[in-house]
Amino acid sequence: MKAIIVREYGKTDVLKVEEASDLVPNENQVLVEIKAAGVNPVDTYIREGNHPTAPPVPFIPGKDAAGVVKDIGENITKVRIGDRVYLAGSVTGTYAEYALCNEQQVWQLPKNATFEQGAGVFVPYATAYRALVQKAKPQKGETVLIHGASGAVGIASIQFAKNLGLNVIGTASSKEGKRLVKQQGADFVFDHSTENYLDEINQATEHKGVQIILEMLANVNLQKDFEVLAKFGRIIVIGNRGSLEFNPRLTMVKDATIRGMSLFNASEGDFEEIHKAIYKGLSEGYLSPVVGKEFTLEQTPEAHREVIESKAFGKIVLKI
Repeated sequence: MKAIIVREYGKTDVLKVEEASDLVPNENQVLVEIKAAGVNPVDTYIREGNHPTAPPVPFIPGKDAAGVVKDIGENITKVRIGDRVYLAGSVTGTYAEYALCNEQQVWQLPKNATFEQGAGVFVPYATAYRALVQKAKPQKGETVLIHGASGAVGIASIQFAKNLGLNVIGTASSKEGKRLVKQQGADFVFDHSTENYLDEINQATEHKGVQIILEMLANVNLQKDFEVLAKFGRIIVIGNRGSLEFNPRLTMVKDATIRGMSLFNASEGDFEEIHKAIYKGLSEGYLSPVVGKEFTLEQTPEAHREVIESKAFGKIVLKI
């Protein structure tokens, strides 16, 4: 089978297509023919060796994917051959024509979702649900500010938030991104690249502030977030790419809570709740992953550059 195999940590040039051995499931595994694989920022950190979950080289990258069950071990009862599934990780990696998974890594993909959409489900939607629902614990009618709302996690957060009855403020910096955020149901959209966007957010909330902030780039925004955070507000740190100077007194003045999160710290019970929520949302239609750009397996280096360097606009996927 064809696969991307990383033989040394490094820049995008370490992402090379090779012929890999065919995969055969053991009694507790599922073999999935991959139709589309999702590309996430975390994949680039793992490629560089700068993430706690980075496996030893050589390895096949990728956590998100969707496809068809081709074979199952004798102990597997959750899925059958021919089922459409999305993957929540895998044993062997998803940037490949096939992947081996354990039973807890395969989940039914509703018929109304495409494989490309399925490839954009696990990391973005599970992250959004864990941040917004399990960490922020929102109440109907509260206002949430979603930084980088045109990206895959941002879009997922908007869709969950609107279904929960929250008021949504999203930020994006491109014209297309702002249009997308509005189309997804955000009540207000602001350009976070302008100097006065925080003033505009305060005006939109009648200077009452927002109760929840989903923070995608804490090293840039965290200190400034307190300018729009309401008293007793919650900031959930989803993403960060550096350090910052921060005055803890800001948390005291507003009795605020800052919570970090990593999807991979979720318990088995948390994941069960997450996947049930995702399936329900996909089936009922209020969750609908947006595919921004598609690349071939051979274009994986370009996809990795795109997910980091370009302005966020939906999910980036590899067509296998």
